[in-house]
Amino acid sequence: MDDPLLRLPPLDPLRGFVATARLLSFTKAAKALCLTQSAISRQIQSLEEALGVSLFVRGTRTLSLTPEGERLYRLASPWLRDYGELAAGFKASHQRPPVTVTASLGITALWLLPRLRDFQARHPDIDVRLASFNRVVELRREGIDLALRFSPEADVPPGSERLFGETVFPVASPSLGIDSLDADNLPTVTLMNYDDPGFPWLGWESWLDEYGLAERRPRALLHFNHYDQLIQAAVAGQGVAIGRAELVSDLIADGRLRPVGGVRRRIRERGYWLVAATARPREDVACFADWVREAARQTREAATGLTGGA
Repeated sequence: MDDPLLRLPPLDPLRGFVATARLLSFTKAAKALCLTQSAISRQIQSLEEALGVSLFVRGTRTLSLTPEGERLYRLASPWLRDYGELAAGFKASHQRPPVTVTASLGITALWLLPRLRDFQARHPDIDVRLASFNRVVELRREGIDLALRFSPEADVPPGSERLFGETVFPVASPSLGIDSLDADNLPTVTLMNYDDPGFPWLGWESWLDEYGLAERRPRALLHFNHYDQLIQAAVAGQGVAIGRAELVSDLIADGRLRPVGGVRRRIRERGYWLVAATARPREDVACFADWVREAARQTREAATGLTGGA
């Protein structure tokens, strides 16, 4: 039995024809389809031979459609567009959903993002979506798989995993040449304050008391309401900040920051936690969670080296 499909002209050259008809240029069509001009010309020629008609009027520097070319373009162009959209829809329906992770702006900028390249190198087939904001969200309701939270243990859901603690101390860029703070050099130093009443240990008032410098004034006091911006300013040499060992250990290791003085404070009532939306996450989410645990172990080791187990 003669199948009509056997009598169809070649379909592959239709792409080259539609591109050429739209752009009225073999050169531009070849560029659009990442082909050579001669390849486009051969496609058009094979289609014309199969159809038995000319599709283009070829001038010295011009190209236009014949009436037959116009009819074919009106038919083929929307068909190829619809076919492409259908194929894209099929692919999208089978794509693996990304692993969606939420964390505060500071944790994202200072801890997660610098390490994310390692995860991508190990698992290029897993897409990651970051949702960074300084508010606690309901994970399932927001469509989030994992959260990295800095919180007291009482405030995290059951089953959450503690990644590491919080140890703080002053830090500054080595370019400032500041090894410690005392009554002699404080009037020449700019101090940078994190203005959040929930984090008093990141402000300078109690630190100056501890150093016996409460009655002395620094050269200037800069205030920040985003911790990652404060640390960026410290790296740029704009002043001395209170560093969180677990978030700035990489910056210290590569020489962009260094501790100022020898005082270390352990914030025992708070910690960094890994929170999962479900007790049985899908495979990609479990893979990312395992990577977070490994990265956290490395952070604990680096922070211990900086704090001496304080």
